[in-house]
Amino acid sequence: MSSHPKTPSETPPEPPSESPANIVPLLEDLERKVRWLSCWMIHNANHLRPNDDGLKVGGHQASCASITSIMTALYFGVLRPEDRVAVKPHAAPVFHAIQYLLGNQTQRKIEDFRAFGGAQSYPSRTKDSNDVDFSTGSVGMGVAMTSFASLAQDYIRARGWRNRGPAGRMIALMGDAELDEGNIFESLLEGWKHDLRNTWWVIDYNRQSLDGVVTEDLKSRIEDLFETMGWQVVVLKYGLRQQAAFSKPGGEVLKTWIDSCANQRYAALTFQGGRAWRKALLDDLGDQGNVSALIDSYDDDGLADLMTNLGGHDIAALLDAFNAIDHDRPVCFLSYTIKGYNLPLQGHKDNHAGVMNEDQITSLRDSMGIGRGNEWEPFEGLATPPRQMAEFLAANTFNASGTRRYDAAYVPVPRTLGVPASAEMSTQEGFGHVLNGIAKDHAALAERIVTTSPDVTVSTNLGPWVNARGLFATESQADTFRDEKIPSMQKWERSPKGQHLELGIAENNLFVALAALGLSHSLFGERIIPVGTLYDPFIARGLDALNYACYQDARFILAGTPSGITLAPEGGAHQSVGTPLIGMAQDGLASFEPAFVDELVAIMQWSFDYVQRGRDNVEEKNWLRDETGGSVYLRLSTRKLEQIRRPVDDELRDGMIKGGYWLRPPGPNCEVVICYQGVIAPEAIQAAGLIAEDRRDVGVLAITSADRLSAGWHAVRRARQRGNREATSYVEDLLAPLSRHAGIVTVIDGHPTTLSWLGGVFGHPVQPLGVEHFGQSGALADLYRHHRIDTDSIVDAAQAALTSRPIRYAV
Repeated sequence: MSSHPKTPSETPPEPPSESPANIVPLLEDLERKVRWLSCWMIHNANHLRPNDDGLKVGGHQASCASITSIMTALYFGVLRPEDRVAVKPHAAPVFHAIQYLLGNQTQRKIEDFRAFGGAQSYPSRTKDSNDVDFSTGSVGMGVAMTSFASLAQDYIRARGWRNRGPAGRMIALMGDAELDEGNIFESLLEGWKHDLRNTWWVIDYNRQSLDGVVTEDLKSRIEDLFETMGWQVVVLKYGLRQQAAFSKPGGEVLKTWIDSCANQRYAALTFQGGRAWRKALLDDLGDQGNVSALIDSYDDDGLADLMTNLGGHDIAALLDAFNAIDHDRPVCFLSYTIKGYNLPLQGHKDNHAGVMNEDQITSLRDSMGIGRGNEWEPFEGLATPPRQMAEFLAANTFNASGTRRYDAAYVPVPRTLGVPASAEMSTQEGFGHVLNGIAKDHAALAERIVTTSPDVTVSTNLGPWVNARGLFATESQADTFRDEKIPSMQKWERSPKGQHLELGIAENNLFVALAALGLSHSLFGERIIPVGTLYDPFIARGLDALNYACYQDARFILAGTPSGITLAPEGGAHQSVGTPLIGMAQDGLASFEPAFVDELVAIMQWSFDYVQRGRDNVEEKNWLRDETGGSVYLRLSTRKLEQIRRPVDDELRDGMIKGGYWLRPPGPNCEVVICYQGVIAPEAIQAAGLIAEDRRDVGVLAITSADRLSAGWHAVRRARQRGNREATSYVEDLLAPLSRHAGIVTVIDGHPTTLSWLGGVFGHPVQPLGVEHFGQSGALADLYRHHRIDTDSIVDAAQAALTSRPIRYAV
C-alpha cells in the first residue's frame, strides 16, 4: 500500500486494454471471489475467532451479497482515480475484500474484522488503514456527503486551483432503506439549488430492510423524486438473461408476471428456490402454450437463476449502464437486487442480521472450489488463471496510483489579528469584524476561507465578509436589488469567484457541507478553511451530521450564535442550554466560549492554524491534539459587553487558548473564587466586587474553554495511572494557589455541569450556577434572576460555599 501522499495533478494511468465485453468473465470471477471473502470474513468473526466476552459480532452477509455485483463492476471496471465513493455501511466487508484483492488491505486486518485494530464494521477514514473515501455508518450521511463533496470540487475548480483533467464523480452506494432518512432529501434539494454535477447515487434496491420488506411501488416514487430534482434516473431491473428470455415466445407474459409480483412474494419465492418458482408461475399463468414451454425449458436451478438475474446482479448490464453516462448531470441508478444473492439466506425476511452456519459456509466453499485452509487466498477457486488475474488487478485504473489521500500546502496565518476598537461589543459582532479584517488585510488567508450558513448569514454577522467576498455560484448571477438601485446593506452578487456558500435552513446540510469542504485538502489536494455559522440552539438539530463531520476528521470552524437564555425576548425554543456540554463531549472539536472580543481574536488566530495541523491517521501525542489539530466550535453571543482595555501579551494569550486565566488573581487569604464562562462575565465581576467588601483576596477566573481545561485534567489523571507521577494539567496550575478550604462558585449561561467539575480537581466545595430548564421570553435581568445566574444569586452562592461569617449582600 502506498505510504506517500500524492497530489491530484499526477497523470492517471491508462485504462486496461481489454474491452468491456472481454473483462466481463474476469469481473464475474472477481464477483464470486469478493462475495466469498466478505462472507468468510463475517463467518470467521462470528464462528472461528475467539469470543471471550460472548457478545454478538455480526456483519450482514445478506446485505453484502446484495451489492457485491455493483461494487465489483464499479471498482474493477468503471472507477477512475479521481472518483470518490461512499460505500453503504453494511457493505463494509465487500469493500475490505475489494481492497484486499487490490493490495490495499492486509489479511491480518480482515481476519480481525470487527475486532480491536482490525477492519472496521463500517468504512472509516480515520480507523481503517485502507483507501476509504468517506466514512459511513450513520445511515444516509455518506449519501449526502457525496453531494457536498461534488460542490466542494466545483468550488475548487471554479477558482482554477485544480482544473486539469476530468472532474471526479462522487458516488454513493446506498441501500433502498436509506431513503427513509430525511437528510438525504434535504441534500437533494440543496443540490438542485446549487446545480449539482458529477454525482452518482446507486441504489441497492433489494426491497428489504432490517425489519421487513419495503413498501410496494417505491420505485415510481423514487423515479418521480429524482427526476423532479433534475437527476437522470437509470433503472436496472432485468439482467441480460432475463432480457433474452423476454424476447422468446411467451417472454412478454413472463415479464408482465415479474412486474406485477409483490415484493414480499418475490422475496419468499427467491428463498424457496426453483421448484417454488415453477409452481407459482404455472399456478398463476396456467397452461398458456408458449409461456409454459418457456418455463419448462429451464430446470429448477436454471429457473431460479433466471428469476434472480436482476439488473443489479448482471455485470455486463451494470457496465453498460455505467459506461453509457456521457454527461455530468447527477444520475440515480435504481438497481434491482436480491438481498443475500446466491447465499442460502437469499430472500428470507430475517436475513438482515443472519449469518450462515457451518454447514452452509462449507457448502459455499466447496461449490467455489476453495480448499480448506486456503479460504483467504486471493486467487483460490477462480476460473481465471492466477497470473492473468494478477495482471488485470495490477492494471486497475482506480488503484494504479495507490491510495488517494492527498495533502495540501499550509496557508500562512498572521501572527496577530486586529482587535476591533469599540468600547462595547458582542462576541458575535467581534467575529464578523475579525473575518472582515481578514478579507481586507490578509489576502493569503482570506483566499482560502469559504463561509457557509443555513439562511442566517446576516443575522450571524457574516454580512461584511460576504459583501467583500461575494456568494459562490457556478454561474454568475447579478444582484437585482443593486441593479435596480434599491438601497440594501447586502451585496448578493453570485459568481464562481464568490467565497460564501449560502444554504437553505436545514442545519444538517451545514454540517455535511463543512465535512466535505473540511476534507478538501485530503480529497482534492487543495486547502479550504470552511467557517460555518448557525444559531447555537440548532446545533442539536444537526448533531448527527456534526458528529459525522468530526468522525471524518474534517477541519472547520463553527460559530454557534447567539446562545443561551441571553437571547431573552426570543424565547425558550431559541435559547440553548446543553451546547457547552456538546462542545466538551464531541471528539475532534475544540470548544470555546469567550466573553470578550480580545479573547475571541486570540482564539480565532489560533484556530486558523489549528485546523491545518497534522495529517490523516497521525496518532495524537497529547490530550489537546495540538500536534494533529481538529475543528473548532465558538459559542458566541449578541450581548454587548464593556470591553477590557488591556495589552494581550504571550502569557495572557496562552491562557485564553489553553482555556482560562485569572482576571482577578486570588490572594493568600482567598476564601472564595468566582469562575465564569461566556457573557455572564459582568455579573461575575460585579458579584466579586460586592463579596470583596467583606472578604479579602477574592479571585475571578475567566474560563474561555471548559472543554480544553477538562480534557487536560482527565488526560493527566490517566498519565498518572500509567506511572507518570510528575504530570500536571493546566487547570491544576490555575487552582494550585487556592487553599483547600476555599469555595468555588461556577456560573455559565448554559448547563451548570459544564463547570461544576472544577471542584473535583483538588476537592474544593463548589456551588454551580447555570441553566437547567427551558427558558422563556423576557428581559435579560428577569431571565437571569429566574434562572439564578444574576449578580445576587452569585453572591448567595458564594455565601453557601463559605463556612465563616455572612456576606452582607447575601440573602
